[in-house]
Amino acid sequence: MSGDVMRWSERVAGADWDRIGSELDEFGGALLPRLLSDAEAAEIAALYDQPEKFRSTVDMNRYRFGSGEYRYFARPYPEAVEQLKQALYPRLLPIARDWWARLGRPAPWPDTLDEWLELCHAAGQTEPTAILLDYGQGDWNALHRDLYGDSIFPLQVVIGLNRPEADYTGGEFLLVEQRPRAQSRGTATVIPHGHGFVFTTRDRPLRSARGWSAAPVRHGVSTVRSGHRRTLALVFHDAA
Repeated sequence: MSGDVMRWSERVAGADWDRIGSELDEFGGALLPRLLSDAEAAEIAALYDQPEKFRSTVDMNRYRFGSGEYRYFARPYPEAVEQLKQALYPRLLPIARDWWARLGRPAPWPDTLDEWLELCHAAGQTEPTAILLDYGQGDWNALHRDLYGDSIFPLQVVIGLNRPEADYTGGEFLLVEQRPRAQSRGTATVIPHGHGFVFTTRDRPLRSARGWSAAPVRHGVSTVRSGHRRTLALVFHDAA
């Protein structure tokens, strides 16, 4: 394993995965440790201004997704993006399998990310899904879920590329959970510079009097009140 690959792998391995699993069970999301240095975060954020690195650009206002813009990376991914996905997948996999067992669902995910993506491609989901998101003052992201097809991985990660309160204000990461026979519950998280946040893609198991049920969860971003905010989103399934 090269030194660069070990750098990201060791950062992921150094996380308190017991705490992360507990917070995912409780809230549907959990902060991760610092995954990118200042220089690495700046390098990835700067890629947004190189459109040749991306397969498509989405104007959120045009599609009524909110306000702002995001770009889907083309393959091959930048090394940091690829290696973080490879390092995170085996740590998230036991959580995903445990969740699906509680819900009585078959868990289709093999032991490696490459094997899982091969299954996505066989199902017609071949488009890369790593995203750079770009928000200026007044921009926001509507509540949504990143599904892209029938083959999904139930957890994904977003990484903050700017400094909250210094580079921008507002722009909290939002999760809204629809609870059975109850009002929805929302949480807001400020993602520190270079840190990750892992959260549920679609739903999560919630214990009830009748056993386990699936609580649908959507995510979004609150209005950026000032400055400029960019984030990297890592989705672990490809798109149709």
